[in-house]
Amino acid sequence: MTVPEPASHLKVLLSRIASRQAMVGICGLGYVGLPLASAAARAGFRTIGFDIDASKISRLNAGQSYIDAVTSETLAQHVARGLFRASAEFAAMSLCDIIIICVPTPLTRHREPDMSYVSGTGRSIAAALKPGQLIVLESTSYPGTTRGLLKPILEETGLNSGEDFFLGFSPEREDPGNRDFNTVTIPKLVAGEGPAGAAVAAFYRAIVEKVVEVSSIEVAEAAKITENVFRAVNIALVNELKVVFDAMGIDVWEVIEAAKTKPFGYMPFYPGPGLGGHCIPIDPFYLTWKSREHDVPTRFIELAGEINTAMPGWVLGRLQQALNDRQKTALSAARILVLGLAYKKNVSDIRESPALKLIELLERHGAAVAYHDPHVPEIPPTREHAALAGRVSVALDAAQVEAVNAVLIVTDHDSIDYGLLARHARLVVDTRNAMARRALASDNVVKA
Repeated sequence: MTVPEPASHLKVLLSRIASRQAMVGICGLGYVGLPLASAAARAGFRTIGFDIDASKISRLNAGQSYIDAVTSETLAQHVARGLFRASAEFAAMSLCDIIIICVPTPLTRHREPDMSYVSGTGRSIAAALKPGQLIVLESTSYPGTTRGLLKPILEETGLNSGEDFFLGFSPEREDPGNRDFNTVTIPKLVAGEGPAGAAVAAFYRAIVEKVVEVSSIEVAEAAKITENVFRAVNIALVNELKVVFDAMGIDVWEVIEAAKTKPFGYMPFYPGPGLGGHCIPIDPFYLTWKSREHDVPTRFIELAGEINTAMPGWVLGRLQQALNDRQKTALSAARILVLGLAYKKNVSDIRESPALKLIELLERHGAAVAYHDPHVPEIPPTREHAALAGRVSVALDAAQVEAVNAVLIVTDHDSIDYGLLARHARLVVDTRNAMARRALASDNVVKA
C-alpha cells in the first residue's frame, strides 16, 4: 500500500478542516477544555471530549455543564445535534483528525513543574496516533515543552513530526467570569512545527474570531508565560505598596484610584489577600524553573512570588490586630466567617484560592471558621487542601453575621448583601475594598 506523502497529509487535513469534516478531540474538560470543545462544536466540528473523571463524562453526555462559561442549554444543544460527546475511552482518539491537550500543569510540593498530566496525555495520544493527525498543546508551560517533552513521546511510535503527524502550540487565554471576552472572541496565538503551522492556524480560524500567528512554538509558549509574569509582578507591586502605605496610614485603594486618572504611562492593578487561579500563582514558576537550566536568575519573578505568597499571612495579622484592638478577643477564641471562597468574584473556581489557605491558617491559630459563597455550596476535593473537602457554605443572614466575631471578605461576589454586613457585623476585615466601593465604609470595617 502506498503511504501518503507529508504534503498529501497536510492537504487532506486542511480540506477536512475547511469542510468541517475533521473530527476534534479535546483532552481535559476543565475551565479551558470544555469552553474550547463548545467553541469547536459551535463551529460545526464533531467533537469528542476526553477526561478521566467518570462523573464528568456522564454529566456532560446528559447535557449538564459544570463550567460557568458553557451553559447547560448550549451543551445540550451540541449533544442533541451530535456535535459533542464526552468519553473516558482514550483509544477513541484514533477517530480524531485534531487532538488538543488542555490538561493541568500544577506545581509539585517543591514548587517545580508537575508535567505528569501532559506526559500522561501524550502517551495516551501516542497509543492511538495515526498519520495525518494534528496534535496541539494548550496547557501553559515553560518554553520548550511542546518540542522537548511532548514531541519525543509522540515520536516513540516511529511516526515523525512534520512528516507523519503535525505538532503545534496555542496557549489558552481563558478568564473565568469575564463577560467581555470568551473563547471565541479572545485573540488566539498559534504556532506549529514546520508545515503544522498552516493546519493550526486553519483550525483556530474556523472557531475563533482572530488568530495571531507567531514564528515558532517557543515564541507562543514564551508569550503566554510573559502575559502571566506581567500580571504576577504588577500585583506583587501593589501588594507591597499596600503594606507600605498601610504602615503610613494611607489607603492604597484611594492611591490607585488617584493614579489611574493619568491617561498614559500607568495601568491599574489591585491588591488582594493572595493569588488564585492557575495562571498567576503557578505559571511564572515554570519560567523560573526552566531558567535555571540556562544559569539565568529570575529575581523579579521569584520576589513577586514571595510577596504574593505572603499575603494570606499579612491578612491574618491584620485580622488578629483588629480583633485585639476592637474586641479584646484573641484569634484563638474567635469565630470567623470567611466571605467568598472562589479565587475571583462571580465564579465558582477555587483553584489556588487564598481563601483556602486563610481558612487553614485561621484554624491553625485556634479560630472557629465557617464560610459563605453563593457560587461554592460545598468545598470539592483539592490536592493541596484535602482536609477542607466536604465543608458546606453557611447561610448569610443577620443571625449568622451577628454570631461571629469578624467577617473576613476574601472574594467580593456581586450577589452578596454587603449592606447586611454594615448593619450587623461587629467587625468586617475587607481585603477587596468591597465595602468602600459600595459606599458602606463605617467604623466596623478594617481594610486588609
